[in-house]
Amino acid sequence: MTGDISLDVLVIGAGQTGLTVGYYLREAGLRFLIVDGADQVGAAWAERWESLVLFTPRRYNAMPGLAFDGDPDREPTRDEVIDYLHRYATELDLPIELNNPVTSLDFRDGRYVAEIPNQTIMADQVIVASGPFQQPRMPAFAASVAADVYQTHSTGYRRPSDVPPGRAVVVGGGNTGYQIAEELAADHKVVLAVGSRQTPLPVRLLGRQIFWWGTKLGVLKVSVESRTGKRLSQRETLIGSSPRKAKRLGIVLKPRAVAASGRTVRFADGTQTETDAVIWATGYQPEYSWIKLPVVDGDGRVRHRRGVTDHAGLYFLGLTWQHTRGSALLGFVSDDARYISEQVVARAQAPLTNRRSSTSDEAWA
Repeated sequence: MTGDISLDVLVIGAGQTGLTVGYYLREAGLRFLIVDGADQVGAAWAERWESLVLFTPRRYNAMPGLAFDGDPDREPTRDEVIDYLHRYATELDLPIELNNPVTSLDFRDGRYVAEIPNQTIMADQVIVASGPFQQPRMPAFAASVAADVYQTHSTGYRRPSDVPPGRAVVVGGGNTGYQIAEELAADHKVVLAVGSRQTPLPVRLLGRQIFWWGTKLGVLKVSVESRTGKRLSQRETLIGSSPRKAKRLGIVLKPRAVAASGRTVRFADGTQTETDAVIWATGYQPEYSWIKLPVVDGDGRVRHRRGVTDHAGLYFLGLTWQHTRGSALLGFVSDDARYISEQVVARAQAPLTNRRSSTSDEAWA
């Protein structure tokens, strides 16, 4: 792609959310382009560990327009998800440009202006579909860990053989932390630092996959704006893992890690341990400094209503609990993608004078 271009819609991010909304934009007949700074679609999945298996069976992972091959009642692996996303982009022939990170997004003269290397893209509307896995988050004291200690965020962890023999401290008691600790426990001494108590659930209950129950009971469609949704959005649920299981595997459970020095990690209860490796399963933080518009609050969180921002024509998609528990889940994001695409189409069909007035600075007053 060379030369500046003009579009109806620019989609930023070629993961599951960007591809899904691309399906609906194509159905609507809009001129759009999906751009991503990575060298492949679904790049966030390639940054997960090799043995990762989803909690959701294939029947719940299909995106609109393409079935997810294989046993519908079995959970796919990381590599199967990557293959599916590649096949989705290819078979649906979505317009995608990879290796094109958006370095700046602004609004000038009635249109959005996105800068990518050596090019400017102008669009009437923009959907930011970069997802929740943006900038790995690590505590400041990680810098105090000795240089000869193997240290990585969970995004850099691939397999147990990469971790040197001896004791490994996994910091983070969510699903990622527990699963990495469980895998390492087969041939390492493992300490798992858990900062807050999670609710453990089995992968299957009474012969049914837990997401089958969640779907039947409507849990995955509970809005974050409801009383139940607000409560659920503040909790993380452990699926297939638990403190009891961890102890059976020989994992030593500790409270929150609070400091580190050299080869020593110290915990909130005052105890400490020597270690040969630290894996930080401490999650992610948003990174929107490239958006030159006031769309985030003081904590860096997007201000939106179901993905629709106060700046007309600018949307977000794939945020955690954007609208429901399924908002950032493969296969469940289609509800939000359909909703956003409907807003995009409605705006595209609105009279030009209405569109211009609603994108003025008065929208922020």
